[in-house]
Amino acid sequence: METNTAPKLAPSLNGIIEQSIRDNWELTALSDMGGVNLQFNDVAVYIEKLHILFEAAGLKPGDKVAICGKNASKWAVALLACLTARMAAVPILHEFKPDMIHHLVNHSDAKLLFVDEAIWENLDERLLPSLVGAFFISEMGMPFSRSKKLSEARNNINTLFGKKFPYDFKPEDVRYVRESPGELALINYTSGSTGASKGVMLSYRSLWSNIRFCLDHLHFLKPGDGIVNMLPLAHLYGMTIDMLHPFCRGCHCHFLTRVPSPKIILKAFADVRPKLIIAVPLILEKIIRTQVFPLLEKPLMRILLKVPVLDSRLLAKVKAGLEQAFGGHLQELIIGGAALNGEVEAFLRKIGFPYTVGYGMTECGPLISYSPPSENRLRSCGRIVDRMEAKVESPDPQRVPGNLWVRGGNVMDGYYKNEKATREAIPDPASGWMNTGDLCTIDPDGFITISGRSKTMILGPSGQNIYPEEIEHALDNLHFVSESLVIDDNGRLIALVYPDFDSARSQGLDREALEKVMEENIATLNKSLPAYSKISRIKIFEEEFEKTPKRSIKRFLYQP
Repeated sequence: METNTAPKLAPSLNGIIEQSIRDNWELTALSDMGGVNLQFNDVAVYIEKLHILFEAAGLKPGDKVAICGKNASKWAVALLACLTARMAAVPILHEFKPDMIHHLVNHSDAKLLFVDEAIWENLDERLLPSLVGAFFISEMGMPFSRSKKLSEARNNINTLFGKKFPYDFKPEDVRYVRESPGELALINYTSGSTGASKGVMLSYRSLWSNIRFCLDHLHFLKPGDGIVNMLPLAHLYGMTIDMLHPFCRGCHCHFLTRVPSPKIILKAFADVRPKLIIAVPLILEKIIRTQVFPLLEKPLMRILLKVPVLDSRLLAKVKAGLEQAFGGHLQELIIGGAALNGEVEAFLRKIGFPYTVGYGMTECGPLISYSPPSENRLRSCGRIVDRMEAKVESPDPQRVPGNLWVRGGNVMDGYYKNEKATREAIPDPASGWMNTGDLCTIDPDGFITISGRSKTMILGPSGQNIYPEEIEHALDNLHFVSESLVIDDNGRLIALVYPDFDSARSQGLDREALEKVMEENIATLNKSLPAYSKISRIKIFEEEFEKTPKRSIKRFLYQP
């Protein structure tokens, strides 16, 4: 039996980070595939230099620092520097448009911004009045500063570092101030729309609880093991489970530097040979559909699979081939973010593939439920995780879906500057129960099954959260649109539109002309949307969408 190799846990997140750096000093911690490699000691040096710059900028614990860029080693370093200095990090998706980035930096009251050079070129510092300065993520260059002291510190950072550590920099020099569990660690925005954006406030307690769960339960990971980081660091699933947790275990995180197509991902798996893979359903489904299903559809394979004696042998061969495609060392594949395709999940179970489906949300940092592959159940997303409780608001929680409520160490403190939304999610702060907005059942053994997402969130191609109501609101304000729905059709967003036919006719527009206007509407809308949430096509409806008594569209009637 394999023993628990989780490191002895310090009583704080900063304590865990400190210990991991000390224990794994000469191991490689972070790499950009095809680029920079940083050992744990390199990361420690960068963190100390950033702490010097934070002090020069006049920042104090609790001040906000925004990070906006593609996944990269230095992105992770910036986050670690914020956490260990007790600054509240504000991750921002690099795919957002400039006006959205301006809005989120300002709304969060960020005083510093770490940003990719290409993104900074399209920003205007005059529209960012709260910023003291900005740094390029790649080499920590400083394109903008409102502080003479900060500018001087950046120009003399190596000298200042040498004065702070005159006798070399050793593992025992890594000492991070322990945080209070309730201190603000992150503000993570759930939305891509200015008007409806909500900043989830997560404490150190939440991050620590999530990371501790992973350290306690993913025993097979050891220092030096490689991780392929595919998911956006600006989202909690990619940040906490896929980066912070492995870093705290002493693992080697490999960041993809290109769009994660199946070809690129499979090459990364072959190079890194990971034991653990964290993914969203779309990534897995693309790999299986392109690499496995075509083989199974071959006439000879279909015939052989029907032969009882050969069936198990062939399935074992298929399993071995799929495991090899994932690098050959895989012990666990964790799927999260959305439900797994039923056909794909049935196939994985049939071949005995080591997968499991977890469940979470940004508001829980993100973990809510998980079970290891040896215990997972079809269509379930596992049991409630450590330090969390769950209840289903239903007359028969085992059979009749109802709203899932959770409370415990992972739950957010609320939404930044949005008391109304906070009280809607957590109506009774004293009790601590939060409404997830998801419809679930819980079986007698505590396994949660999600029946539907009342929040209607759509998962983007690389794990981005897409909120269709926000896109619909913008679309409804365009020419001759009466109402609309945005749906996901096999990874492509489609706009269902019921036009204002009366207004169109009054202006002399025939059907062909109206269709042209709708196409122009989509083109206009797409200009304001990130690449992952652009509308691929439009479908015109001749009749008004069917409504509930409260005049809400019955969305479930229009899903593909």
